[in-house]
This record gives sequence, C-alpha cells and structure tokens, in this order.
Amino acid sequence: MKVRVIVSFKKSVLDPQGQTVKNALHSLGYTFVTDVRQGKVFEIEVEGLTSQEVHQKIPEIADKVLANPIIESFEWEILD
Repeated sequence: MKVRVIVSFKKSVLDPQGQTVKNALHSLGYTFVTDVRQGKVFEIEVEGLTSQEVHQKIPEIADKVLANPIIESFEWEILD
C-alpha cells in the first residue's frame, strides 16, 4: 500500500520560502499570484498492515516524525 503525506506550515505561521517564491513570480510578471505556501511531500510504502492499522499508524508517524505539530499541519491519503 502506498500513502502520500503532505506537510505544510499552519496558516498562522509565516512561510519565508513561500514569500520568496511569490516575490520571484511577481518579478517575472506573474502578479496575479497572491500567495505561495511551500511544504513537503512524503510517499510511504507499507506492507503487512490492515487498512485500519494504516489509518492509525500514518497520522502517528506524521505527528511524531514528519511534521512539527507546533508550526506544521499534515494531510494524508492512501494512493493504492
């Protein structure tokens, strides 16, 4: 089974890399871009777990290892 976890800054946290990209886009003439938020994508392959176990373990992994829960949030989905 393959799972995708997307980690990004919480909306209340300043995203300096996103702001840098937005400024670069504006300087290239893409002034219609109003915001850019950067994040991380993890694709995790698991085996030997039931769907119920995946629904328990993936958020646990994301919260403990992949994301800093103070400043980041995550969402995840099963790909296959």
